Amino acid sequence: MEKIVKSGAGWRLGWNPHAPEFHGLVGGDDWSIELTEAELNDFCRLLNQLTKTMNQMVDELMDEERIACEAESDLIWMEVEGFPKSYTVQFILNQGRRAEGKWSVDAVPSLVQATEMLKIF
Repeated sequence: MEKIVKSGAGWRLGWNPHAPEFHGLVGGDDWSIELTEAELNDFCRLLNQLTKTMNQMVDELMDEERIACEAESDLIWMEVEGFPKSYTVQFILNQGRRAEGKWSVDAVPSLVQATEMLKIF
């Protein structure tokens, strides 16, 4: 498998199986952080889990109701916040470099789609 870098408006996602330590990359327009394979796997898994939760909330909430959902592993904490069809995503690395990042409502749908197509978790 070769190096993969995907990007769109407000997001970047990368995978390099040949990198010595940091195989993954997540970022926005003006920031990025390299992730270990385990961190990237957790990032993709938790984002998928949170996206499913938000999709399930569509019929449970009134149109003007906002919601925040969190998910966490030993390596990463994530939160989605907003409306079931329009929300931000934020993460914090729990170990090592202690980085954090956030994506806007406009960037999230494409970021979620890219993590699903990366197929590494």
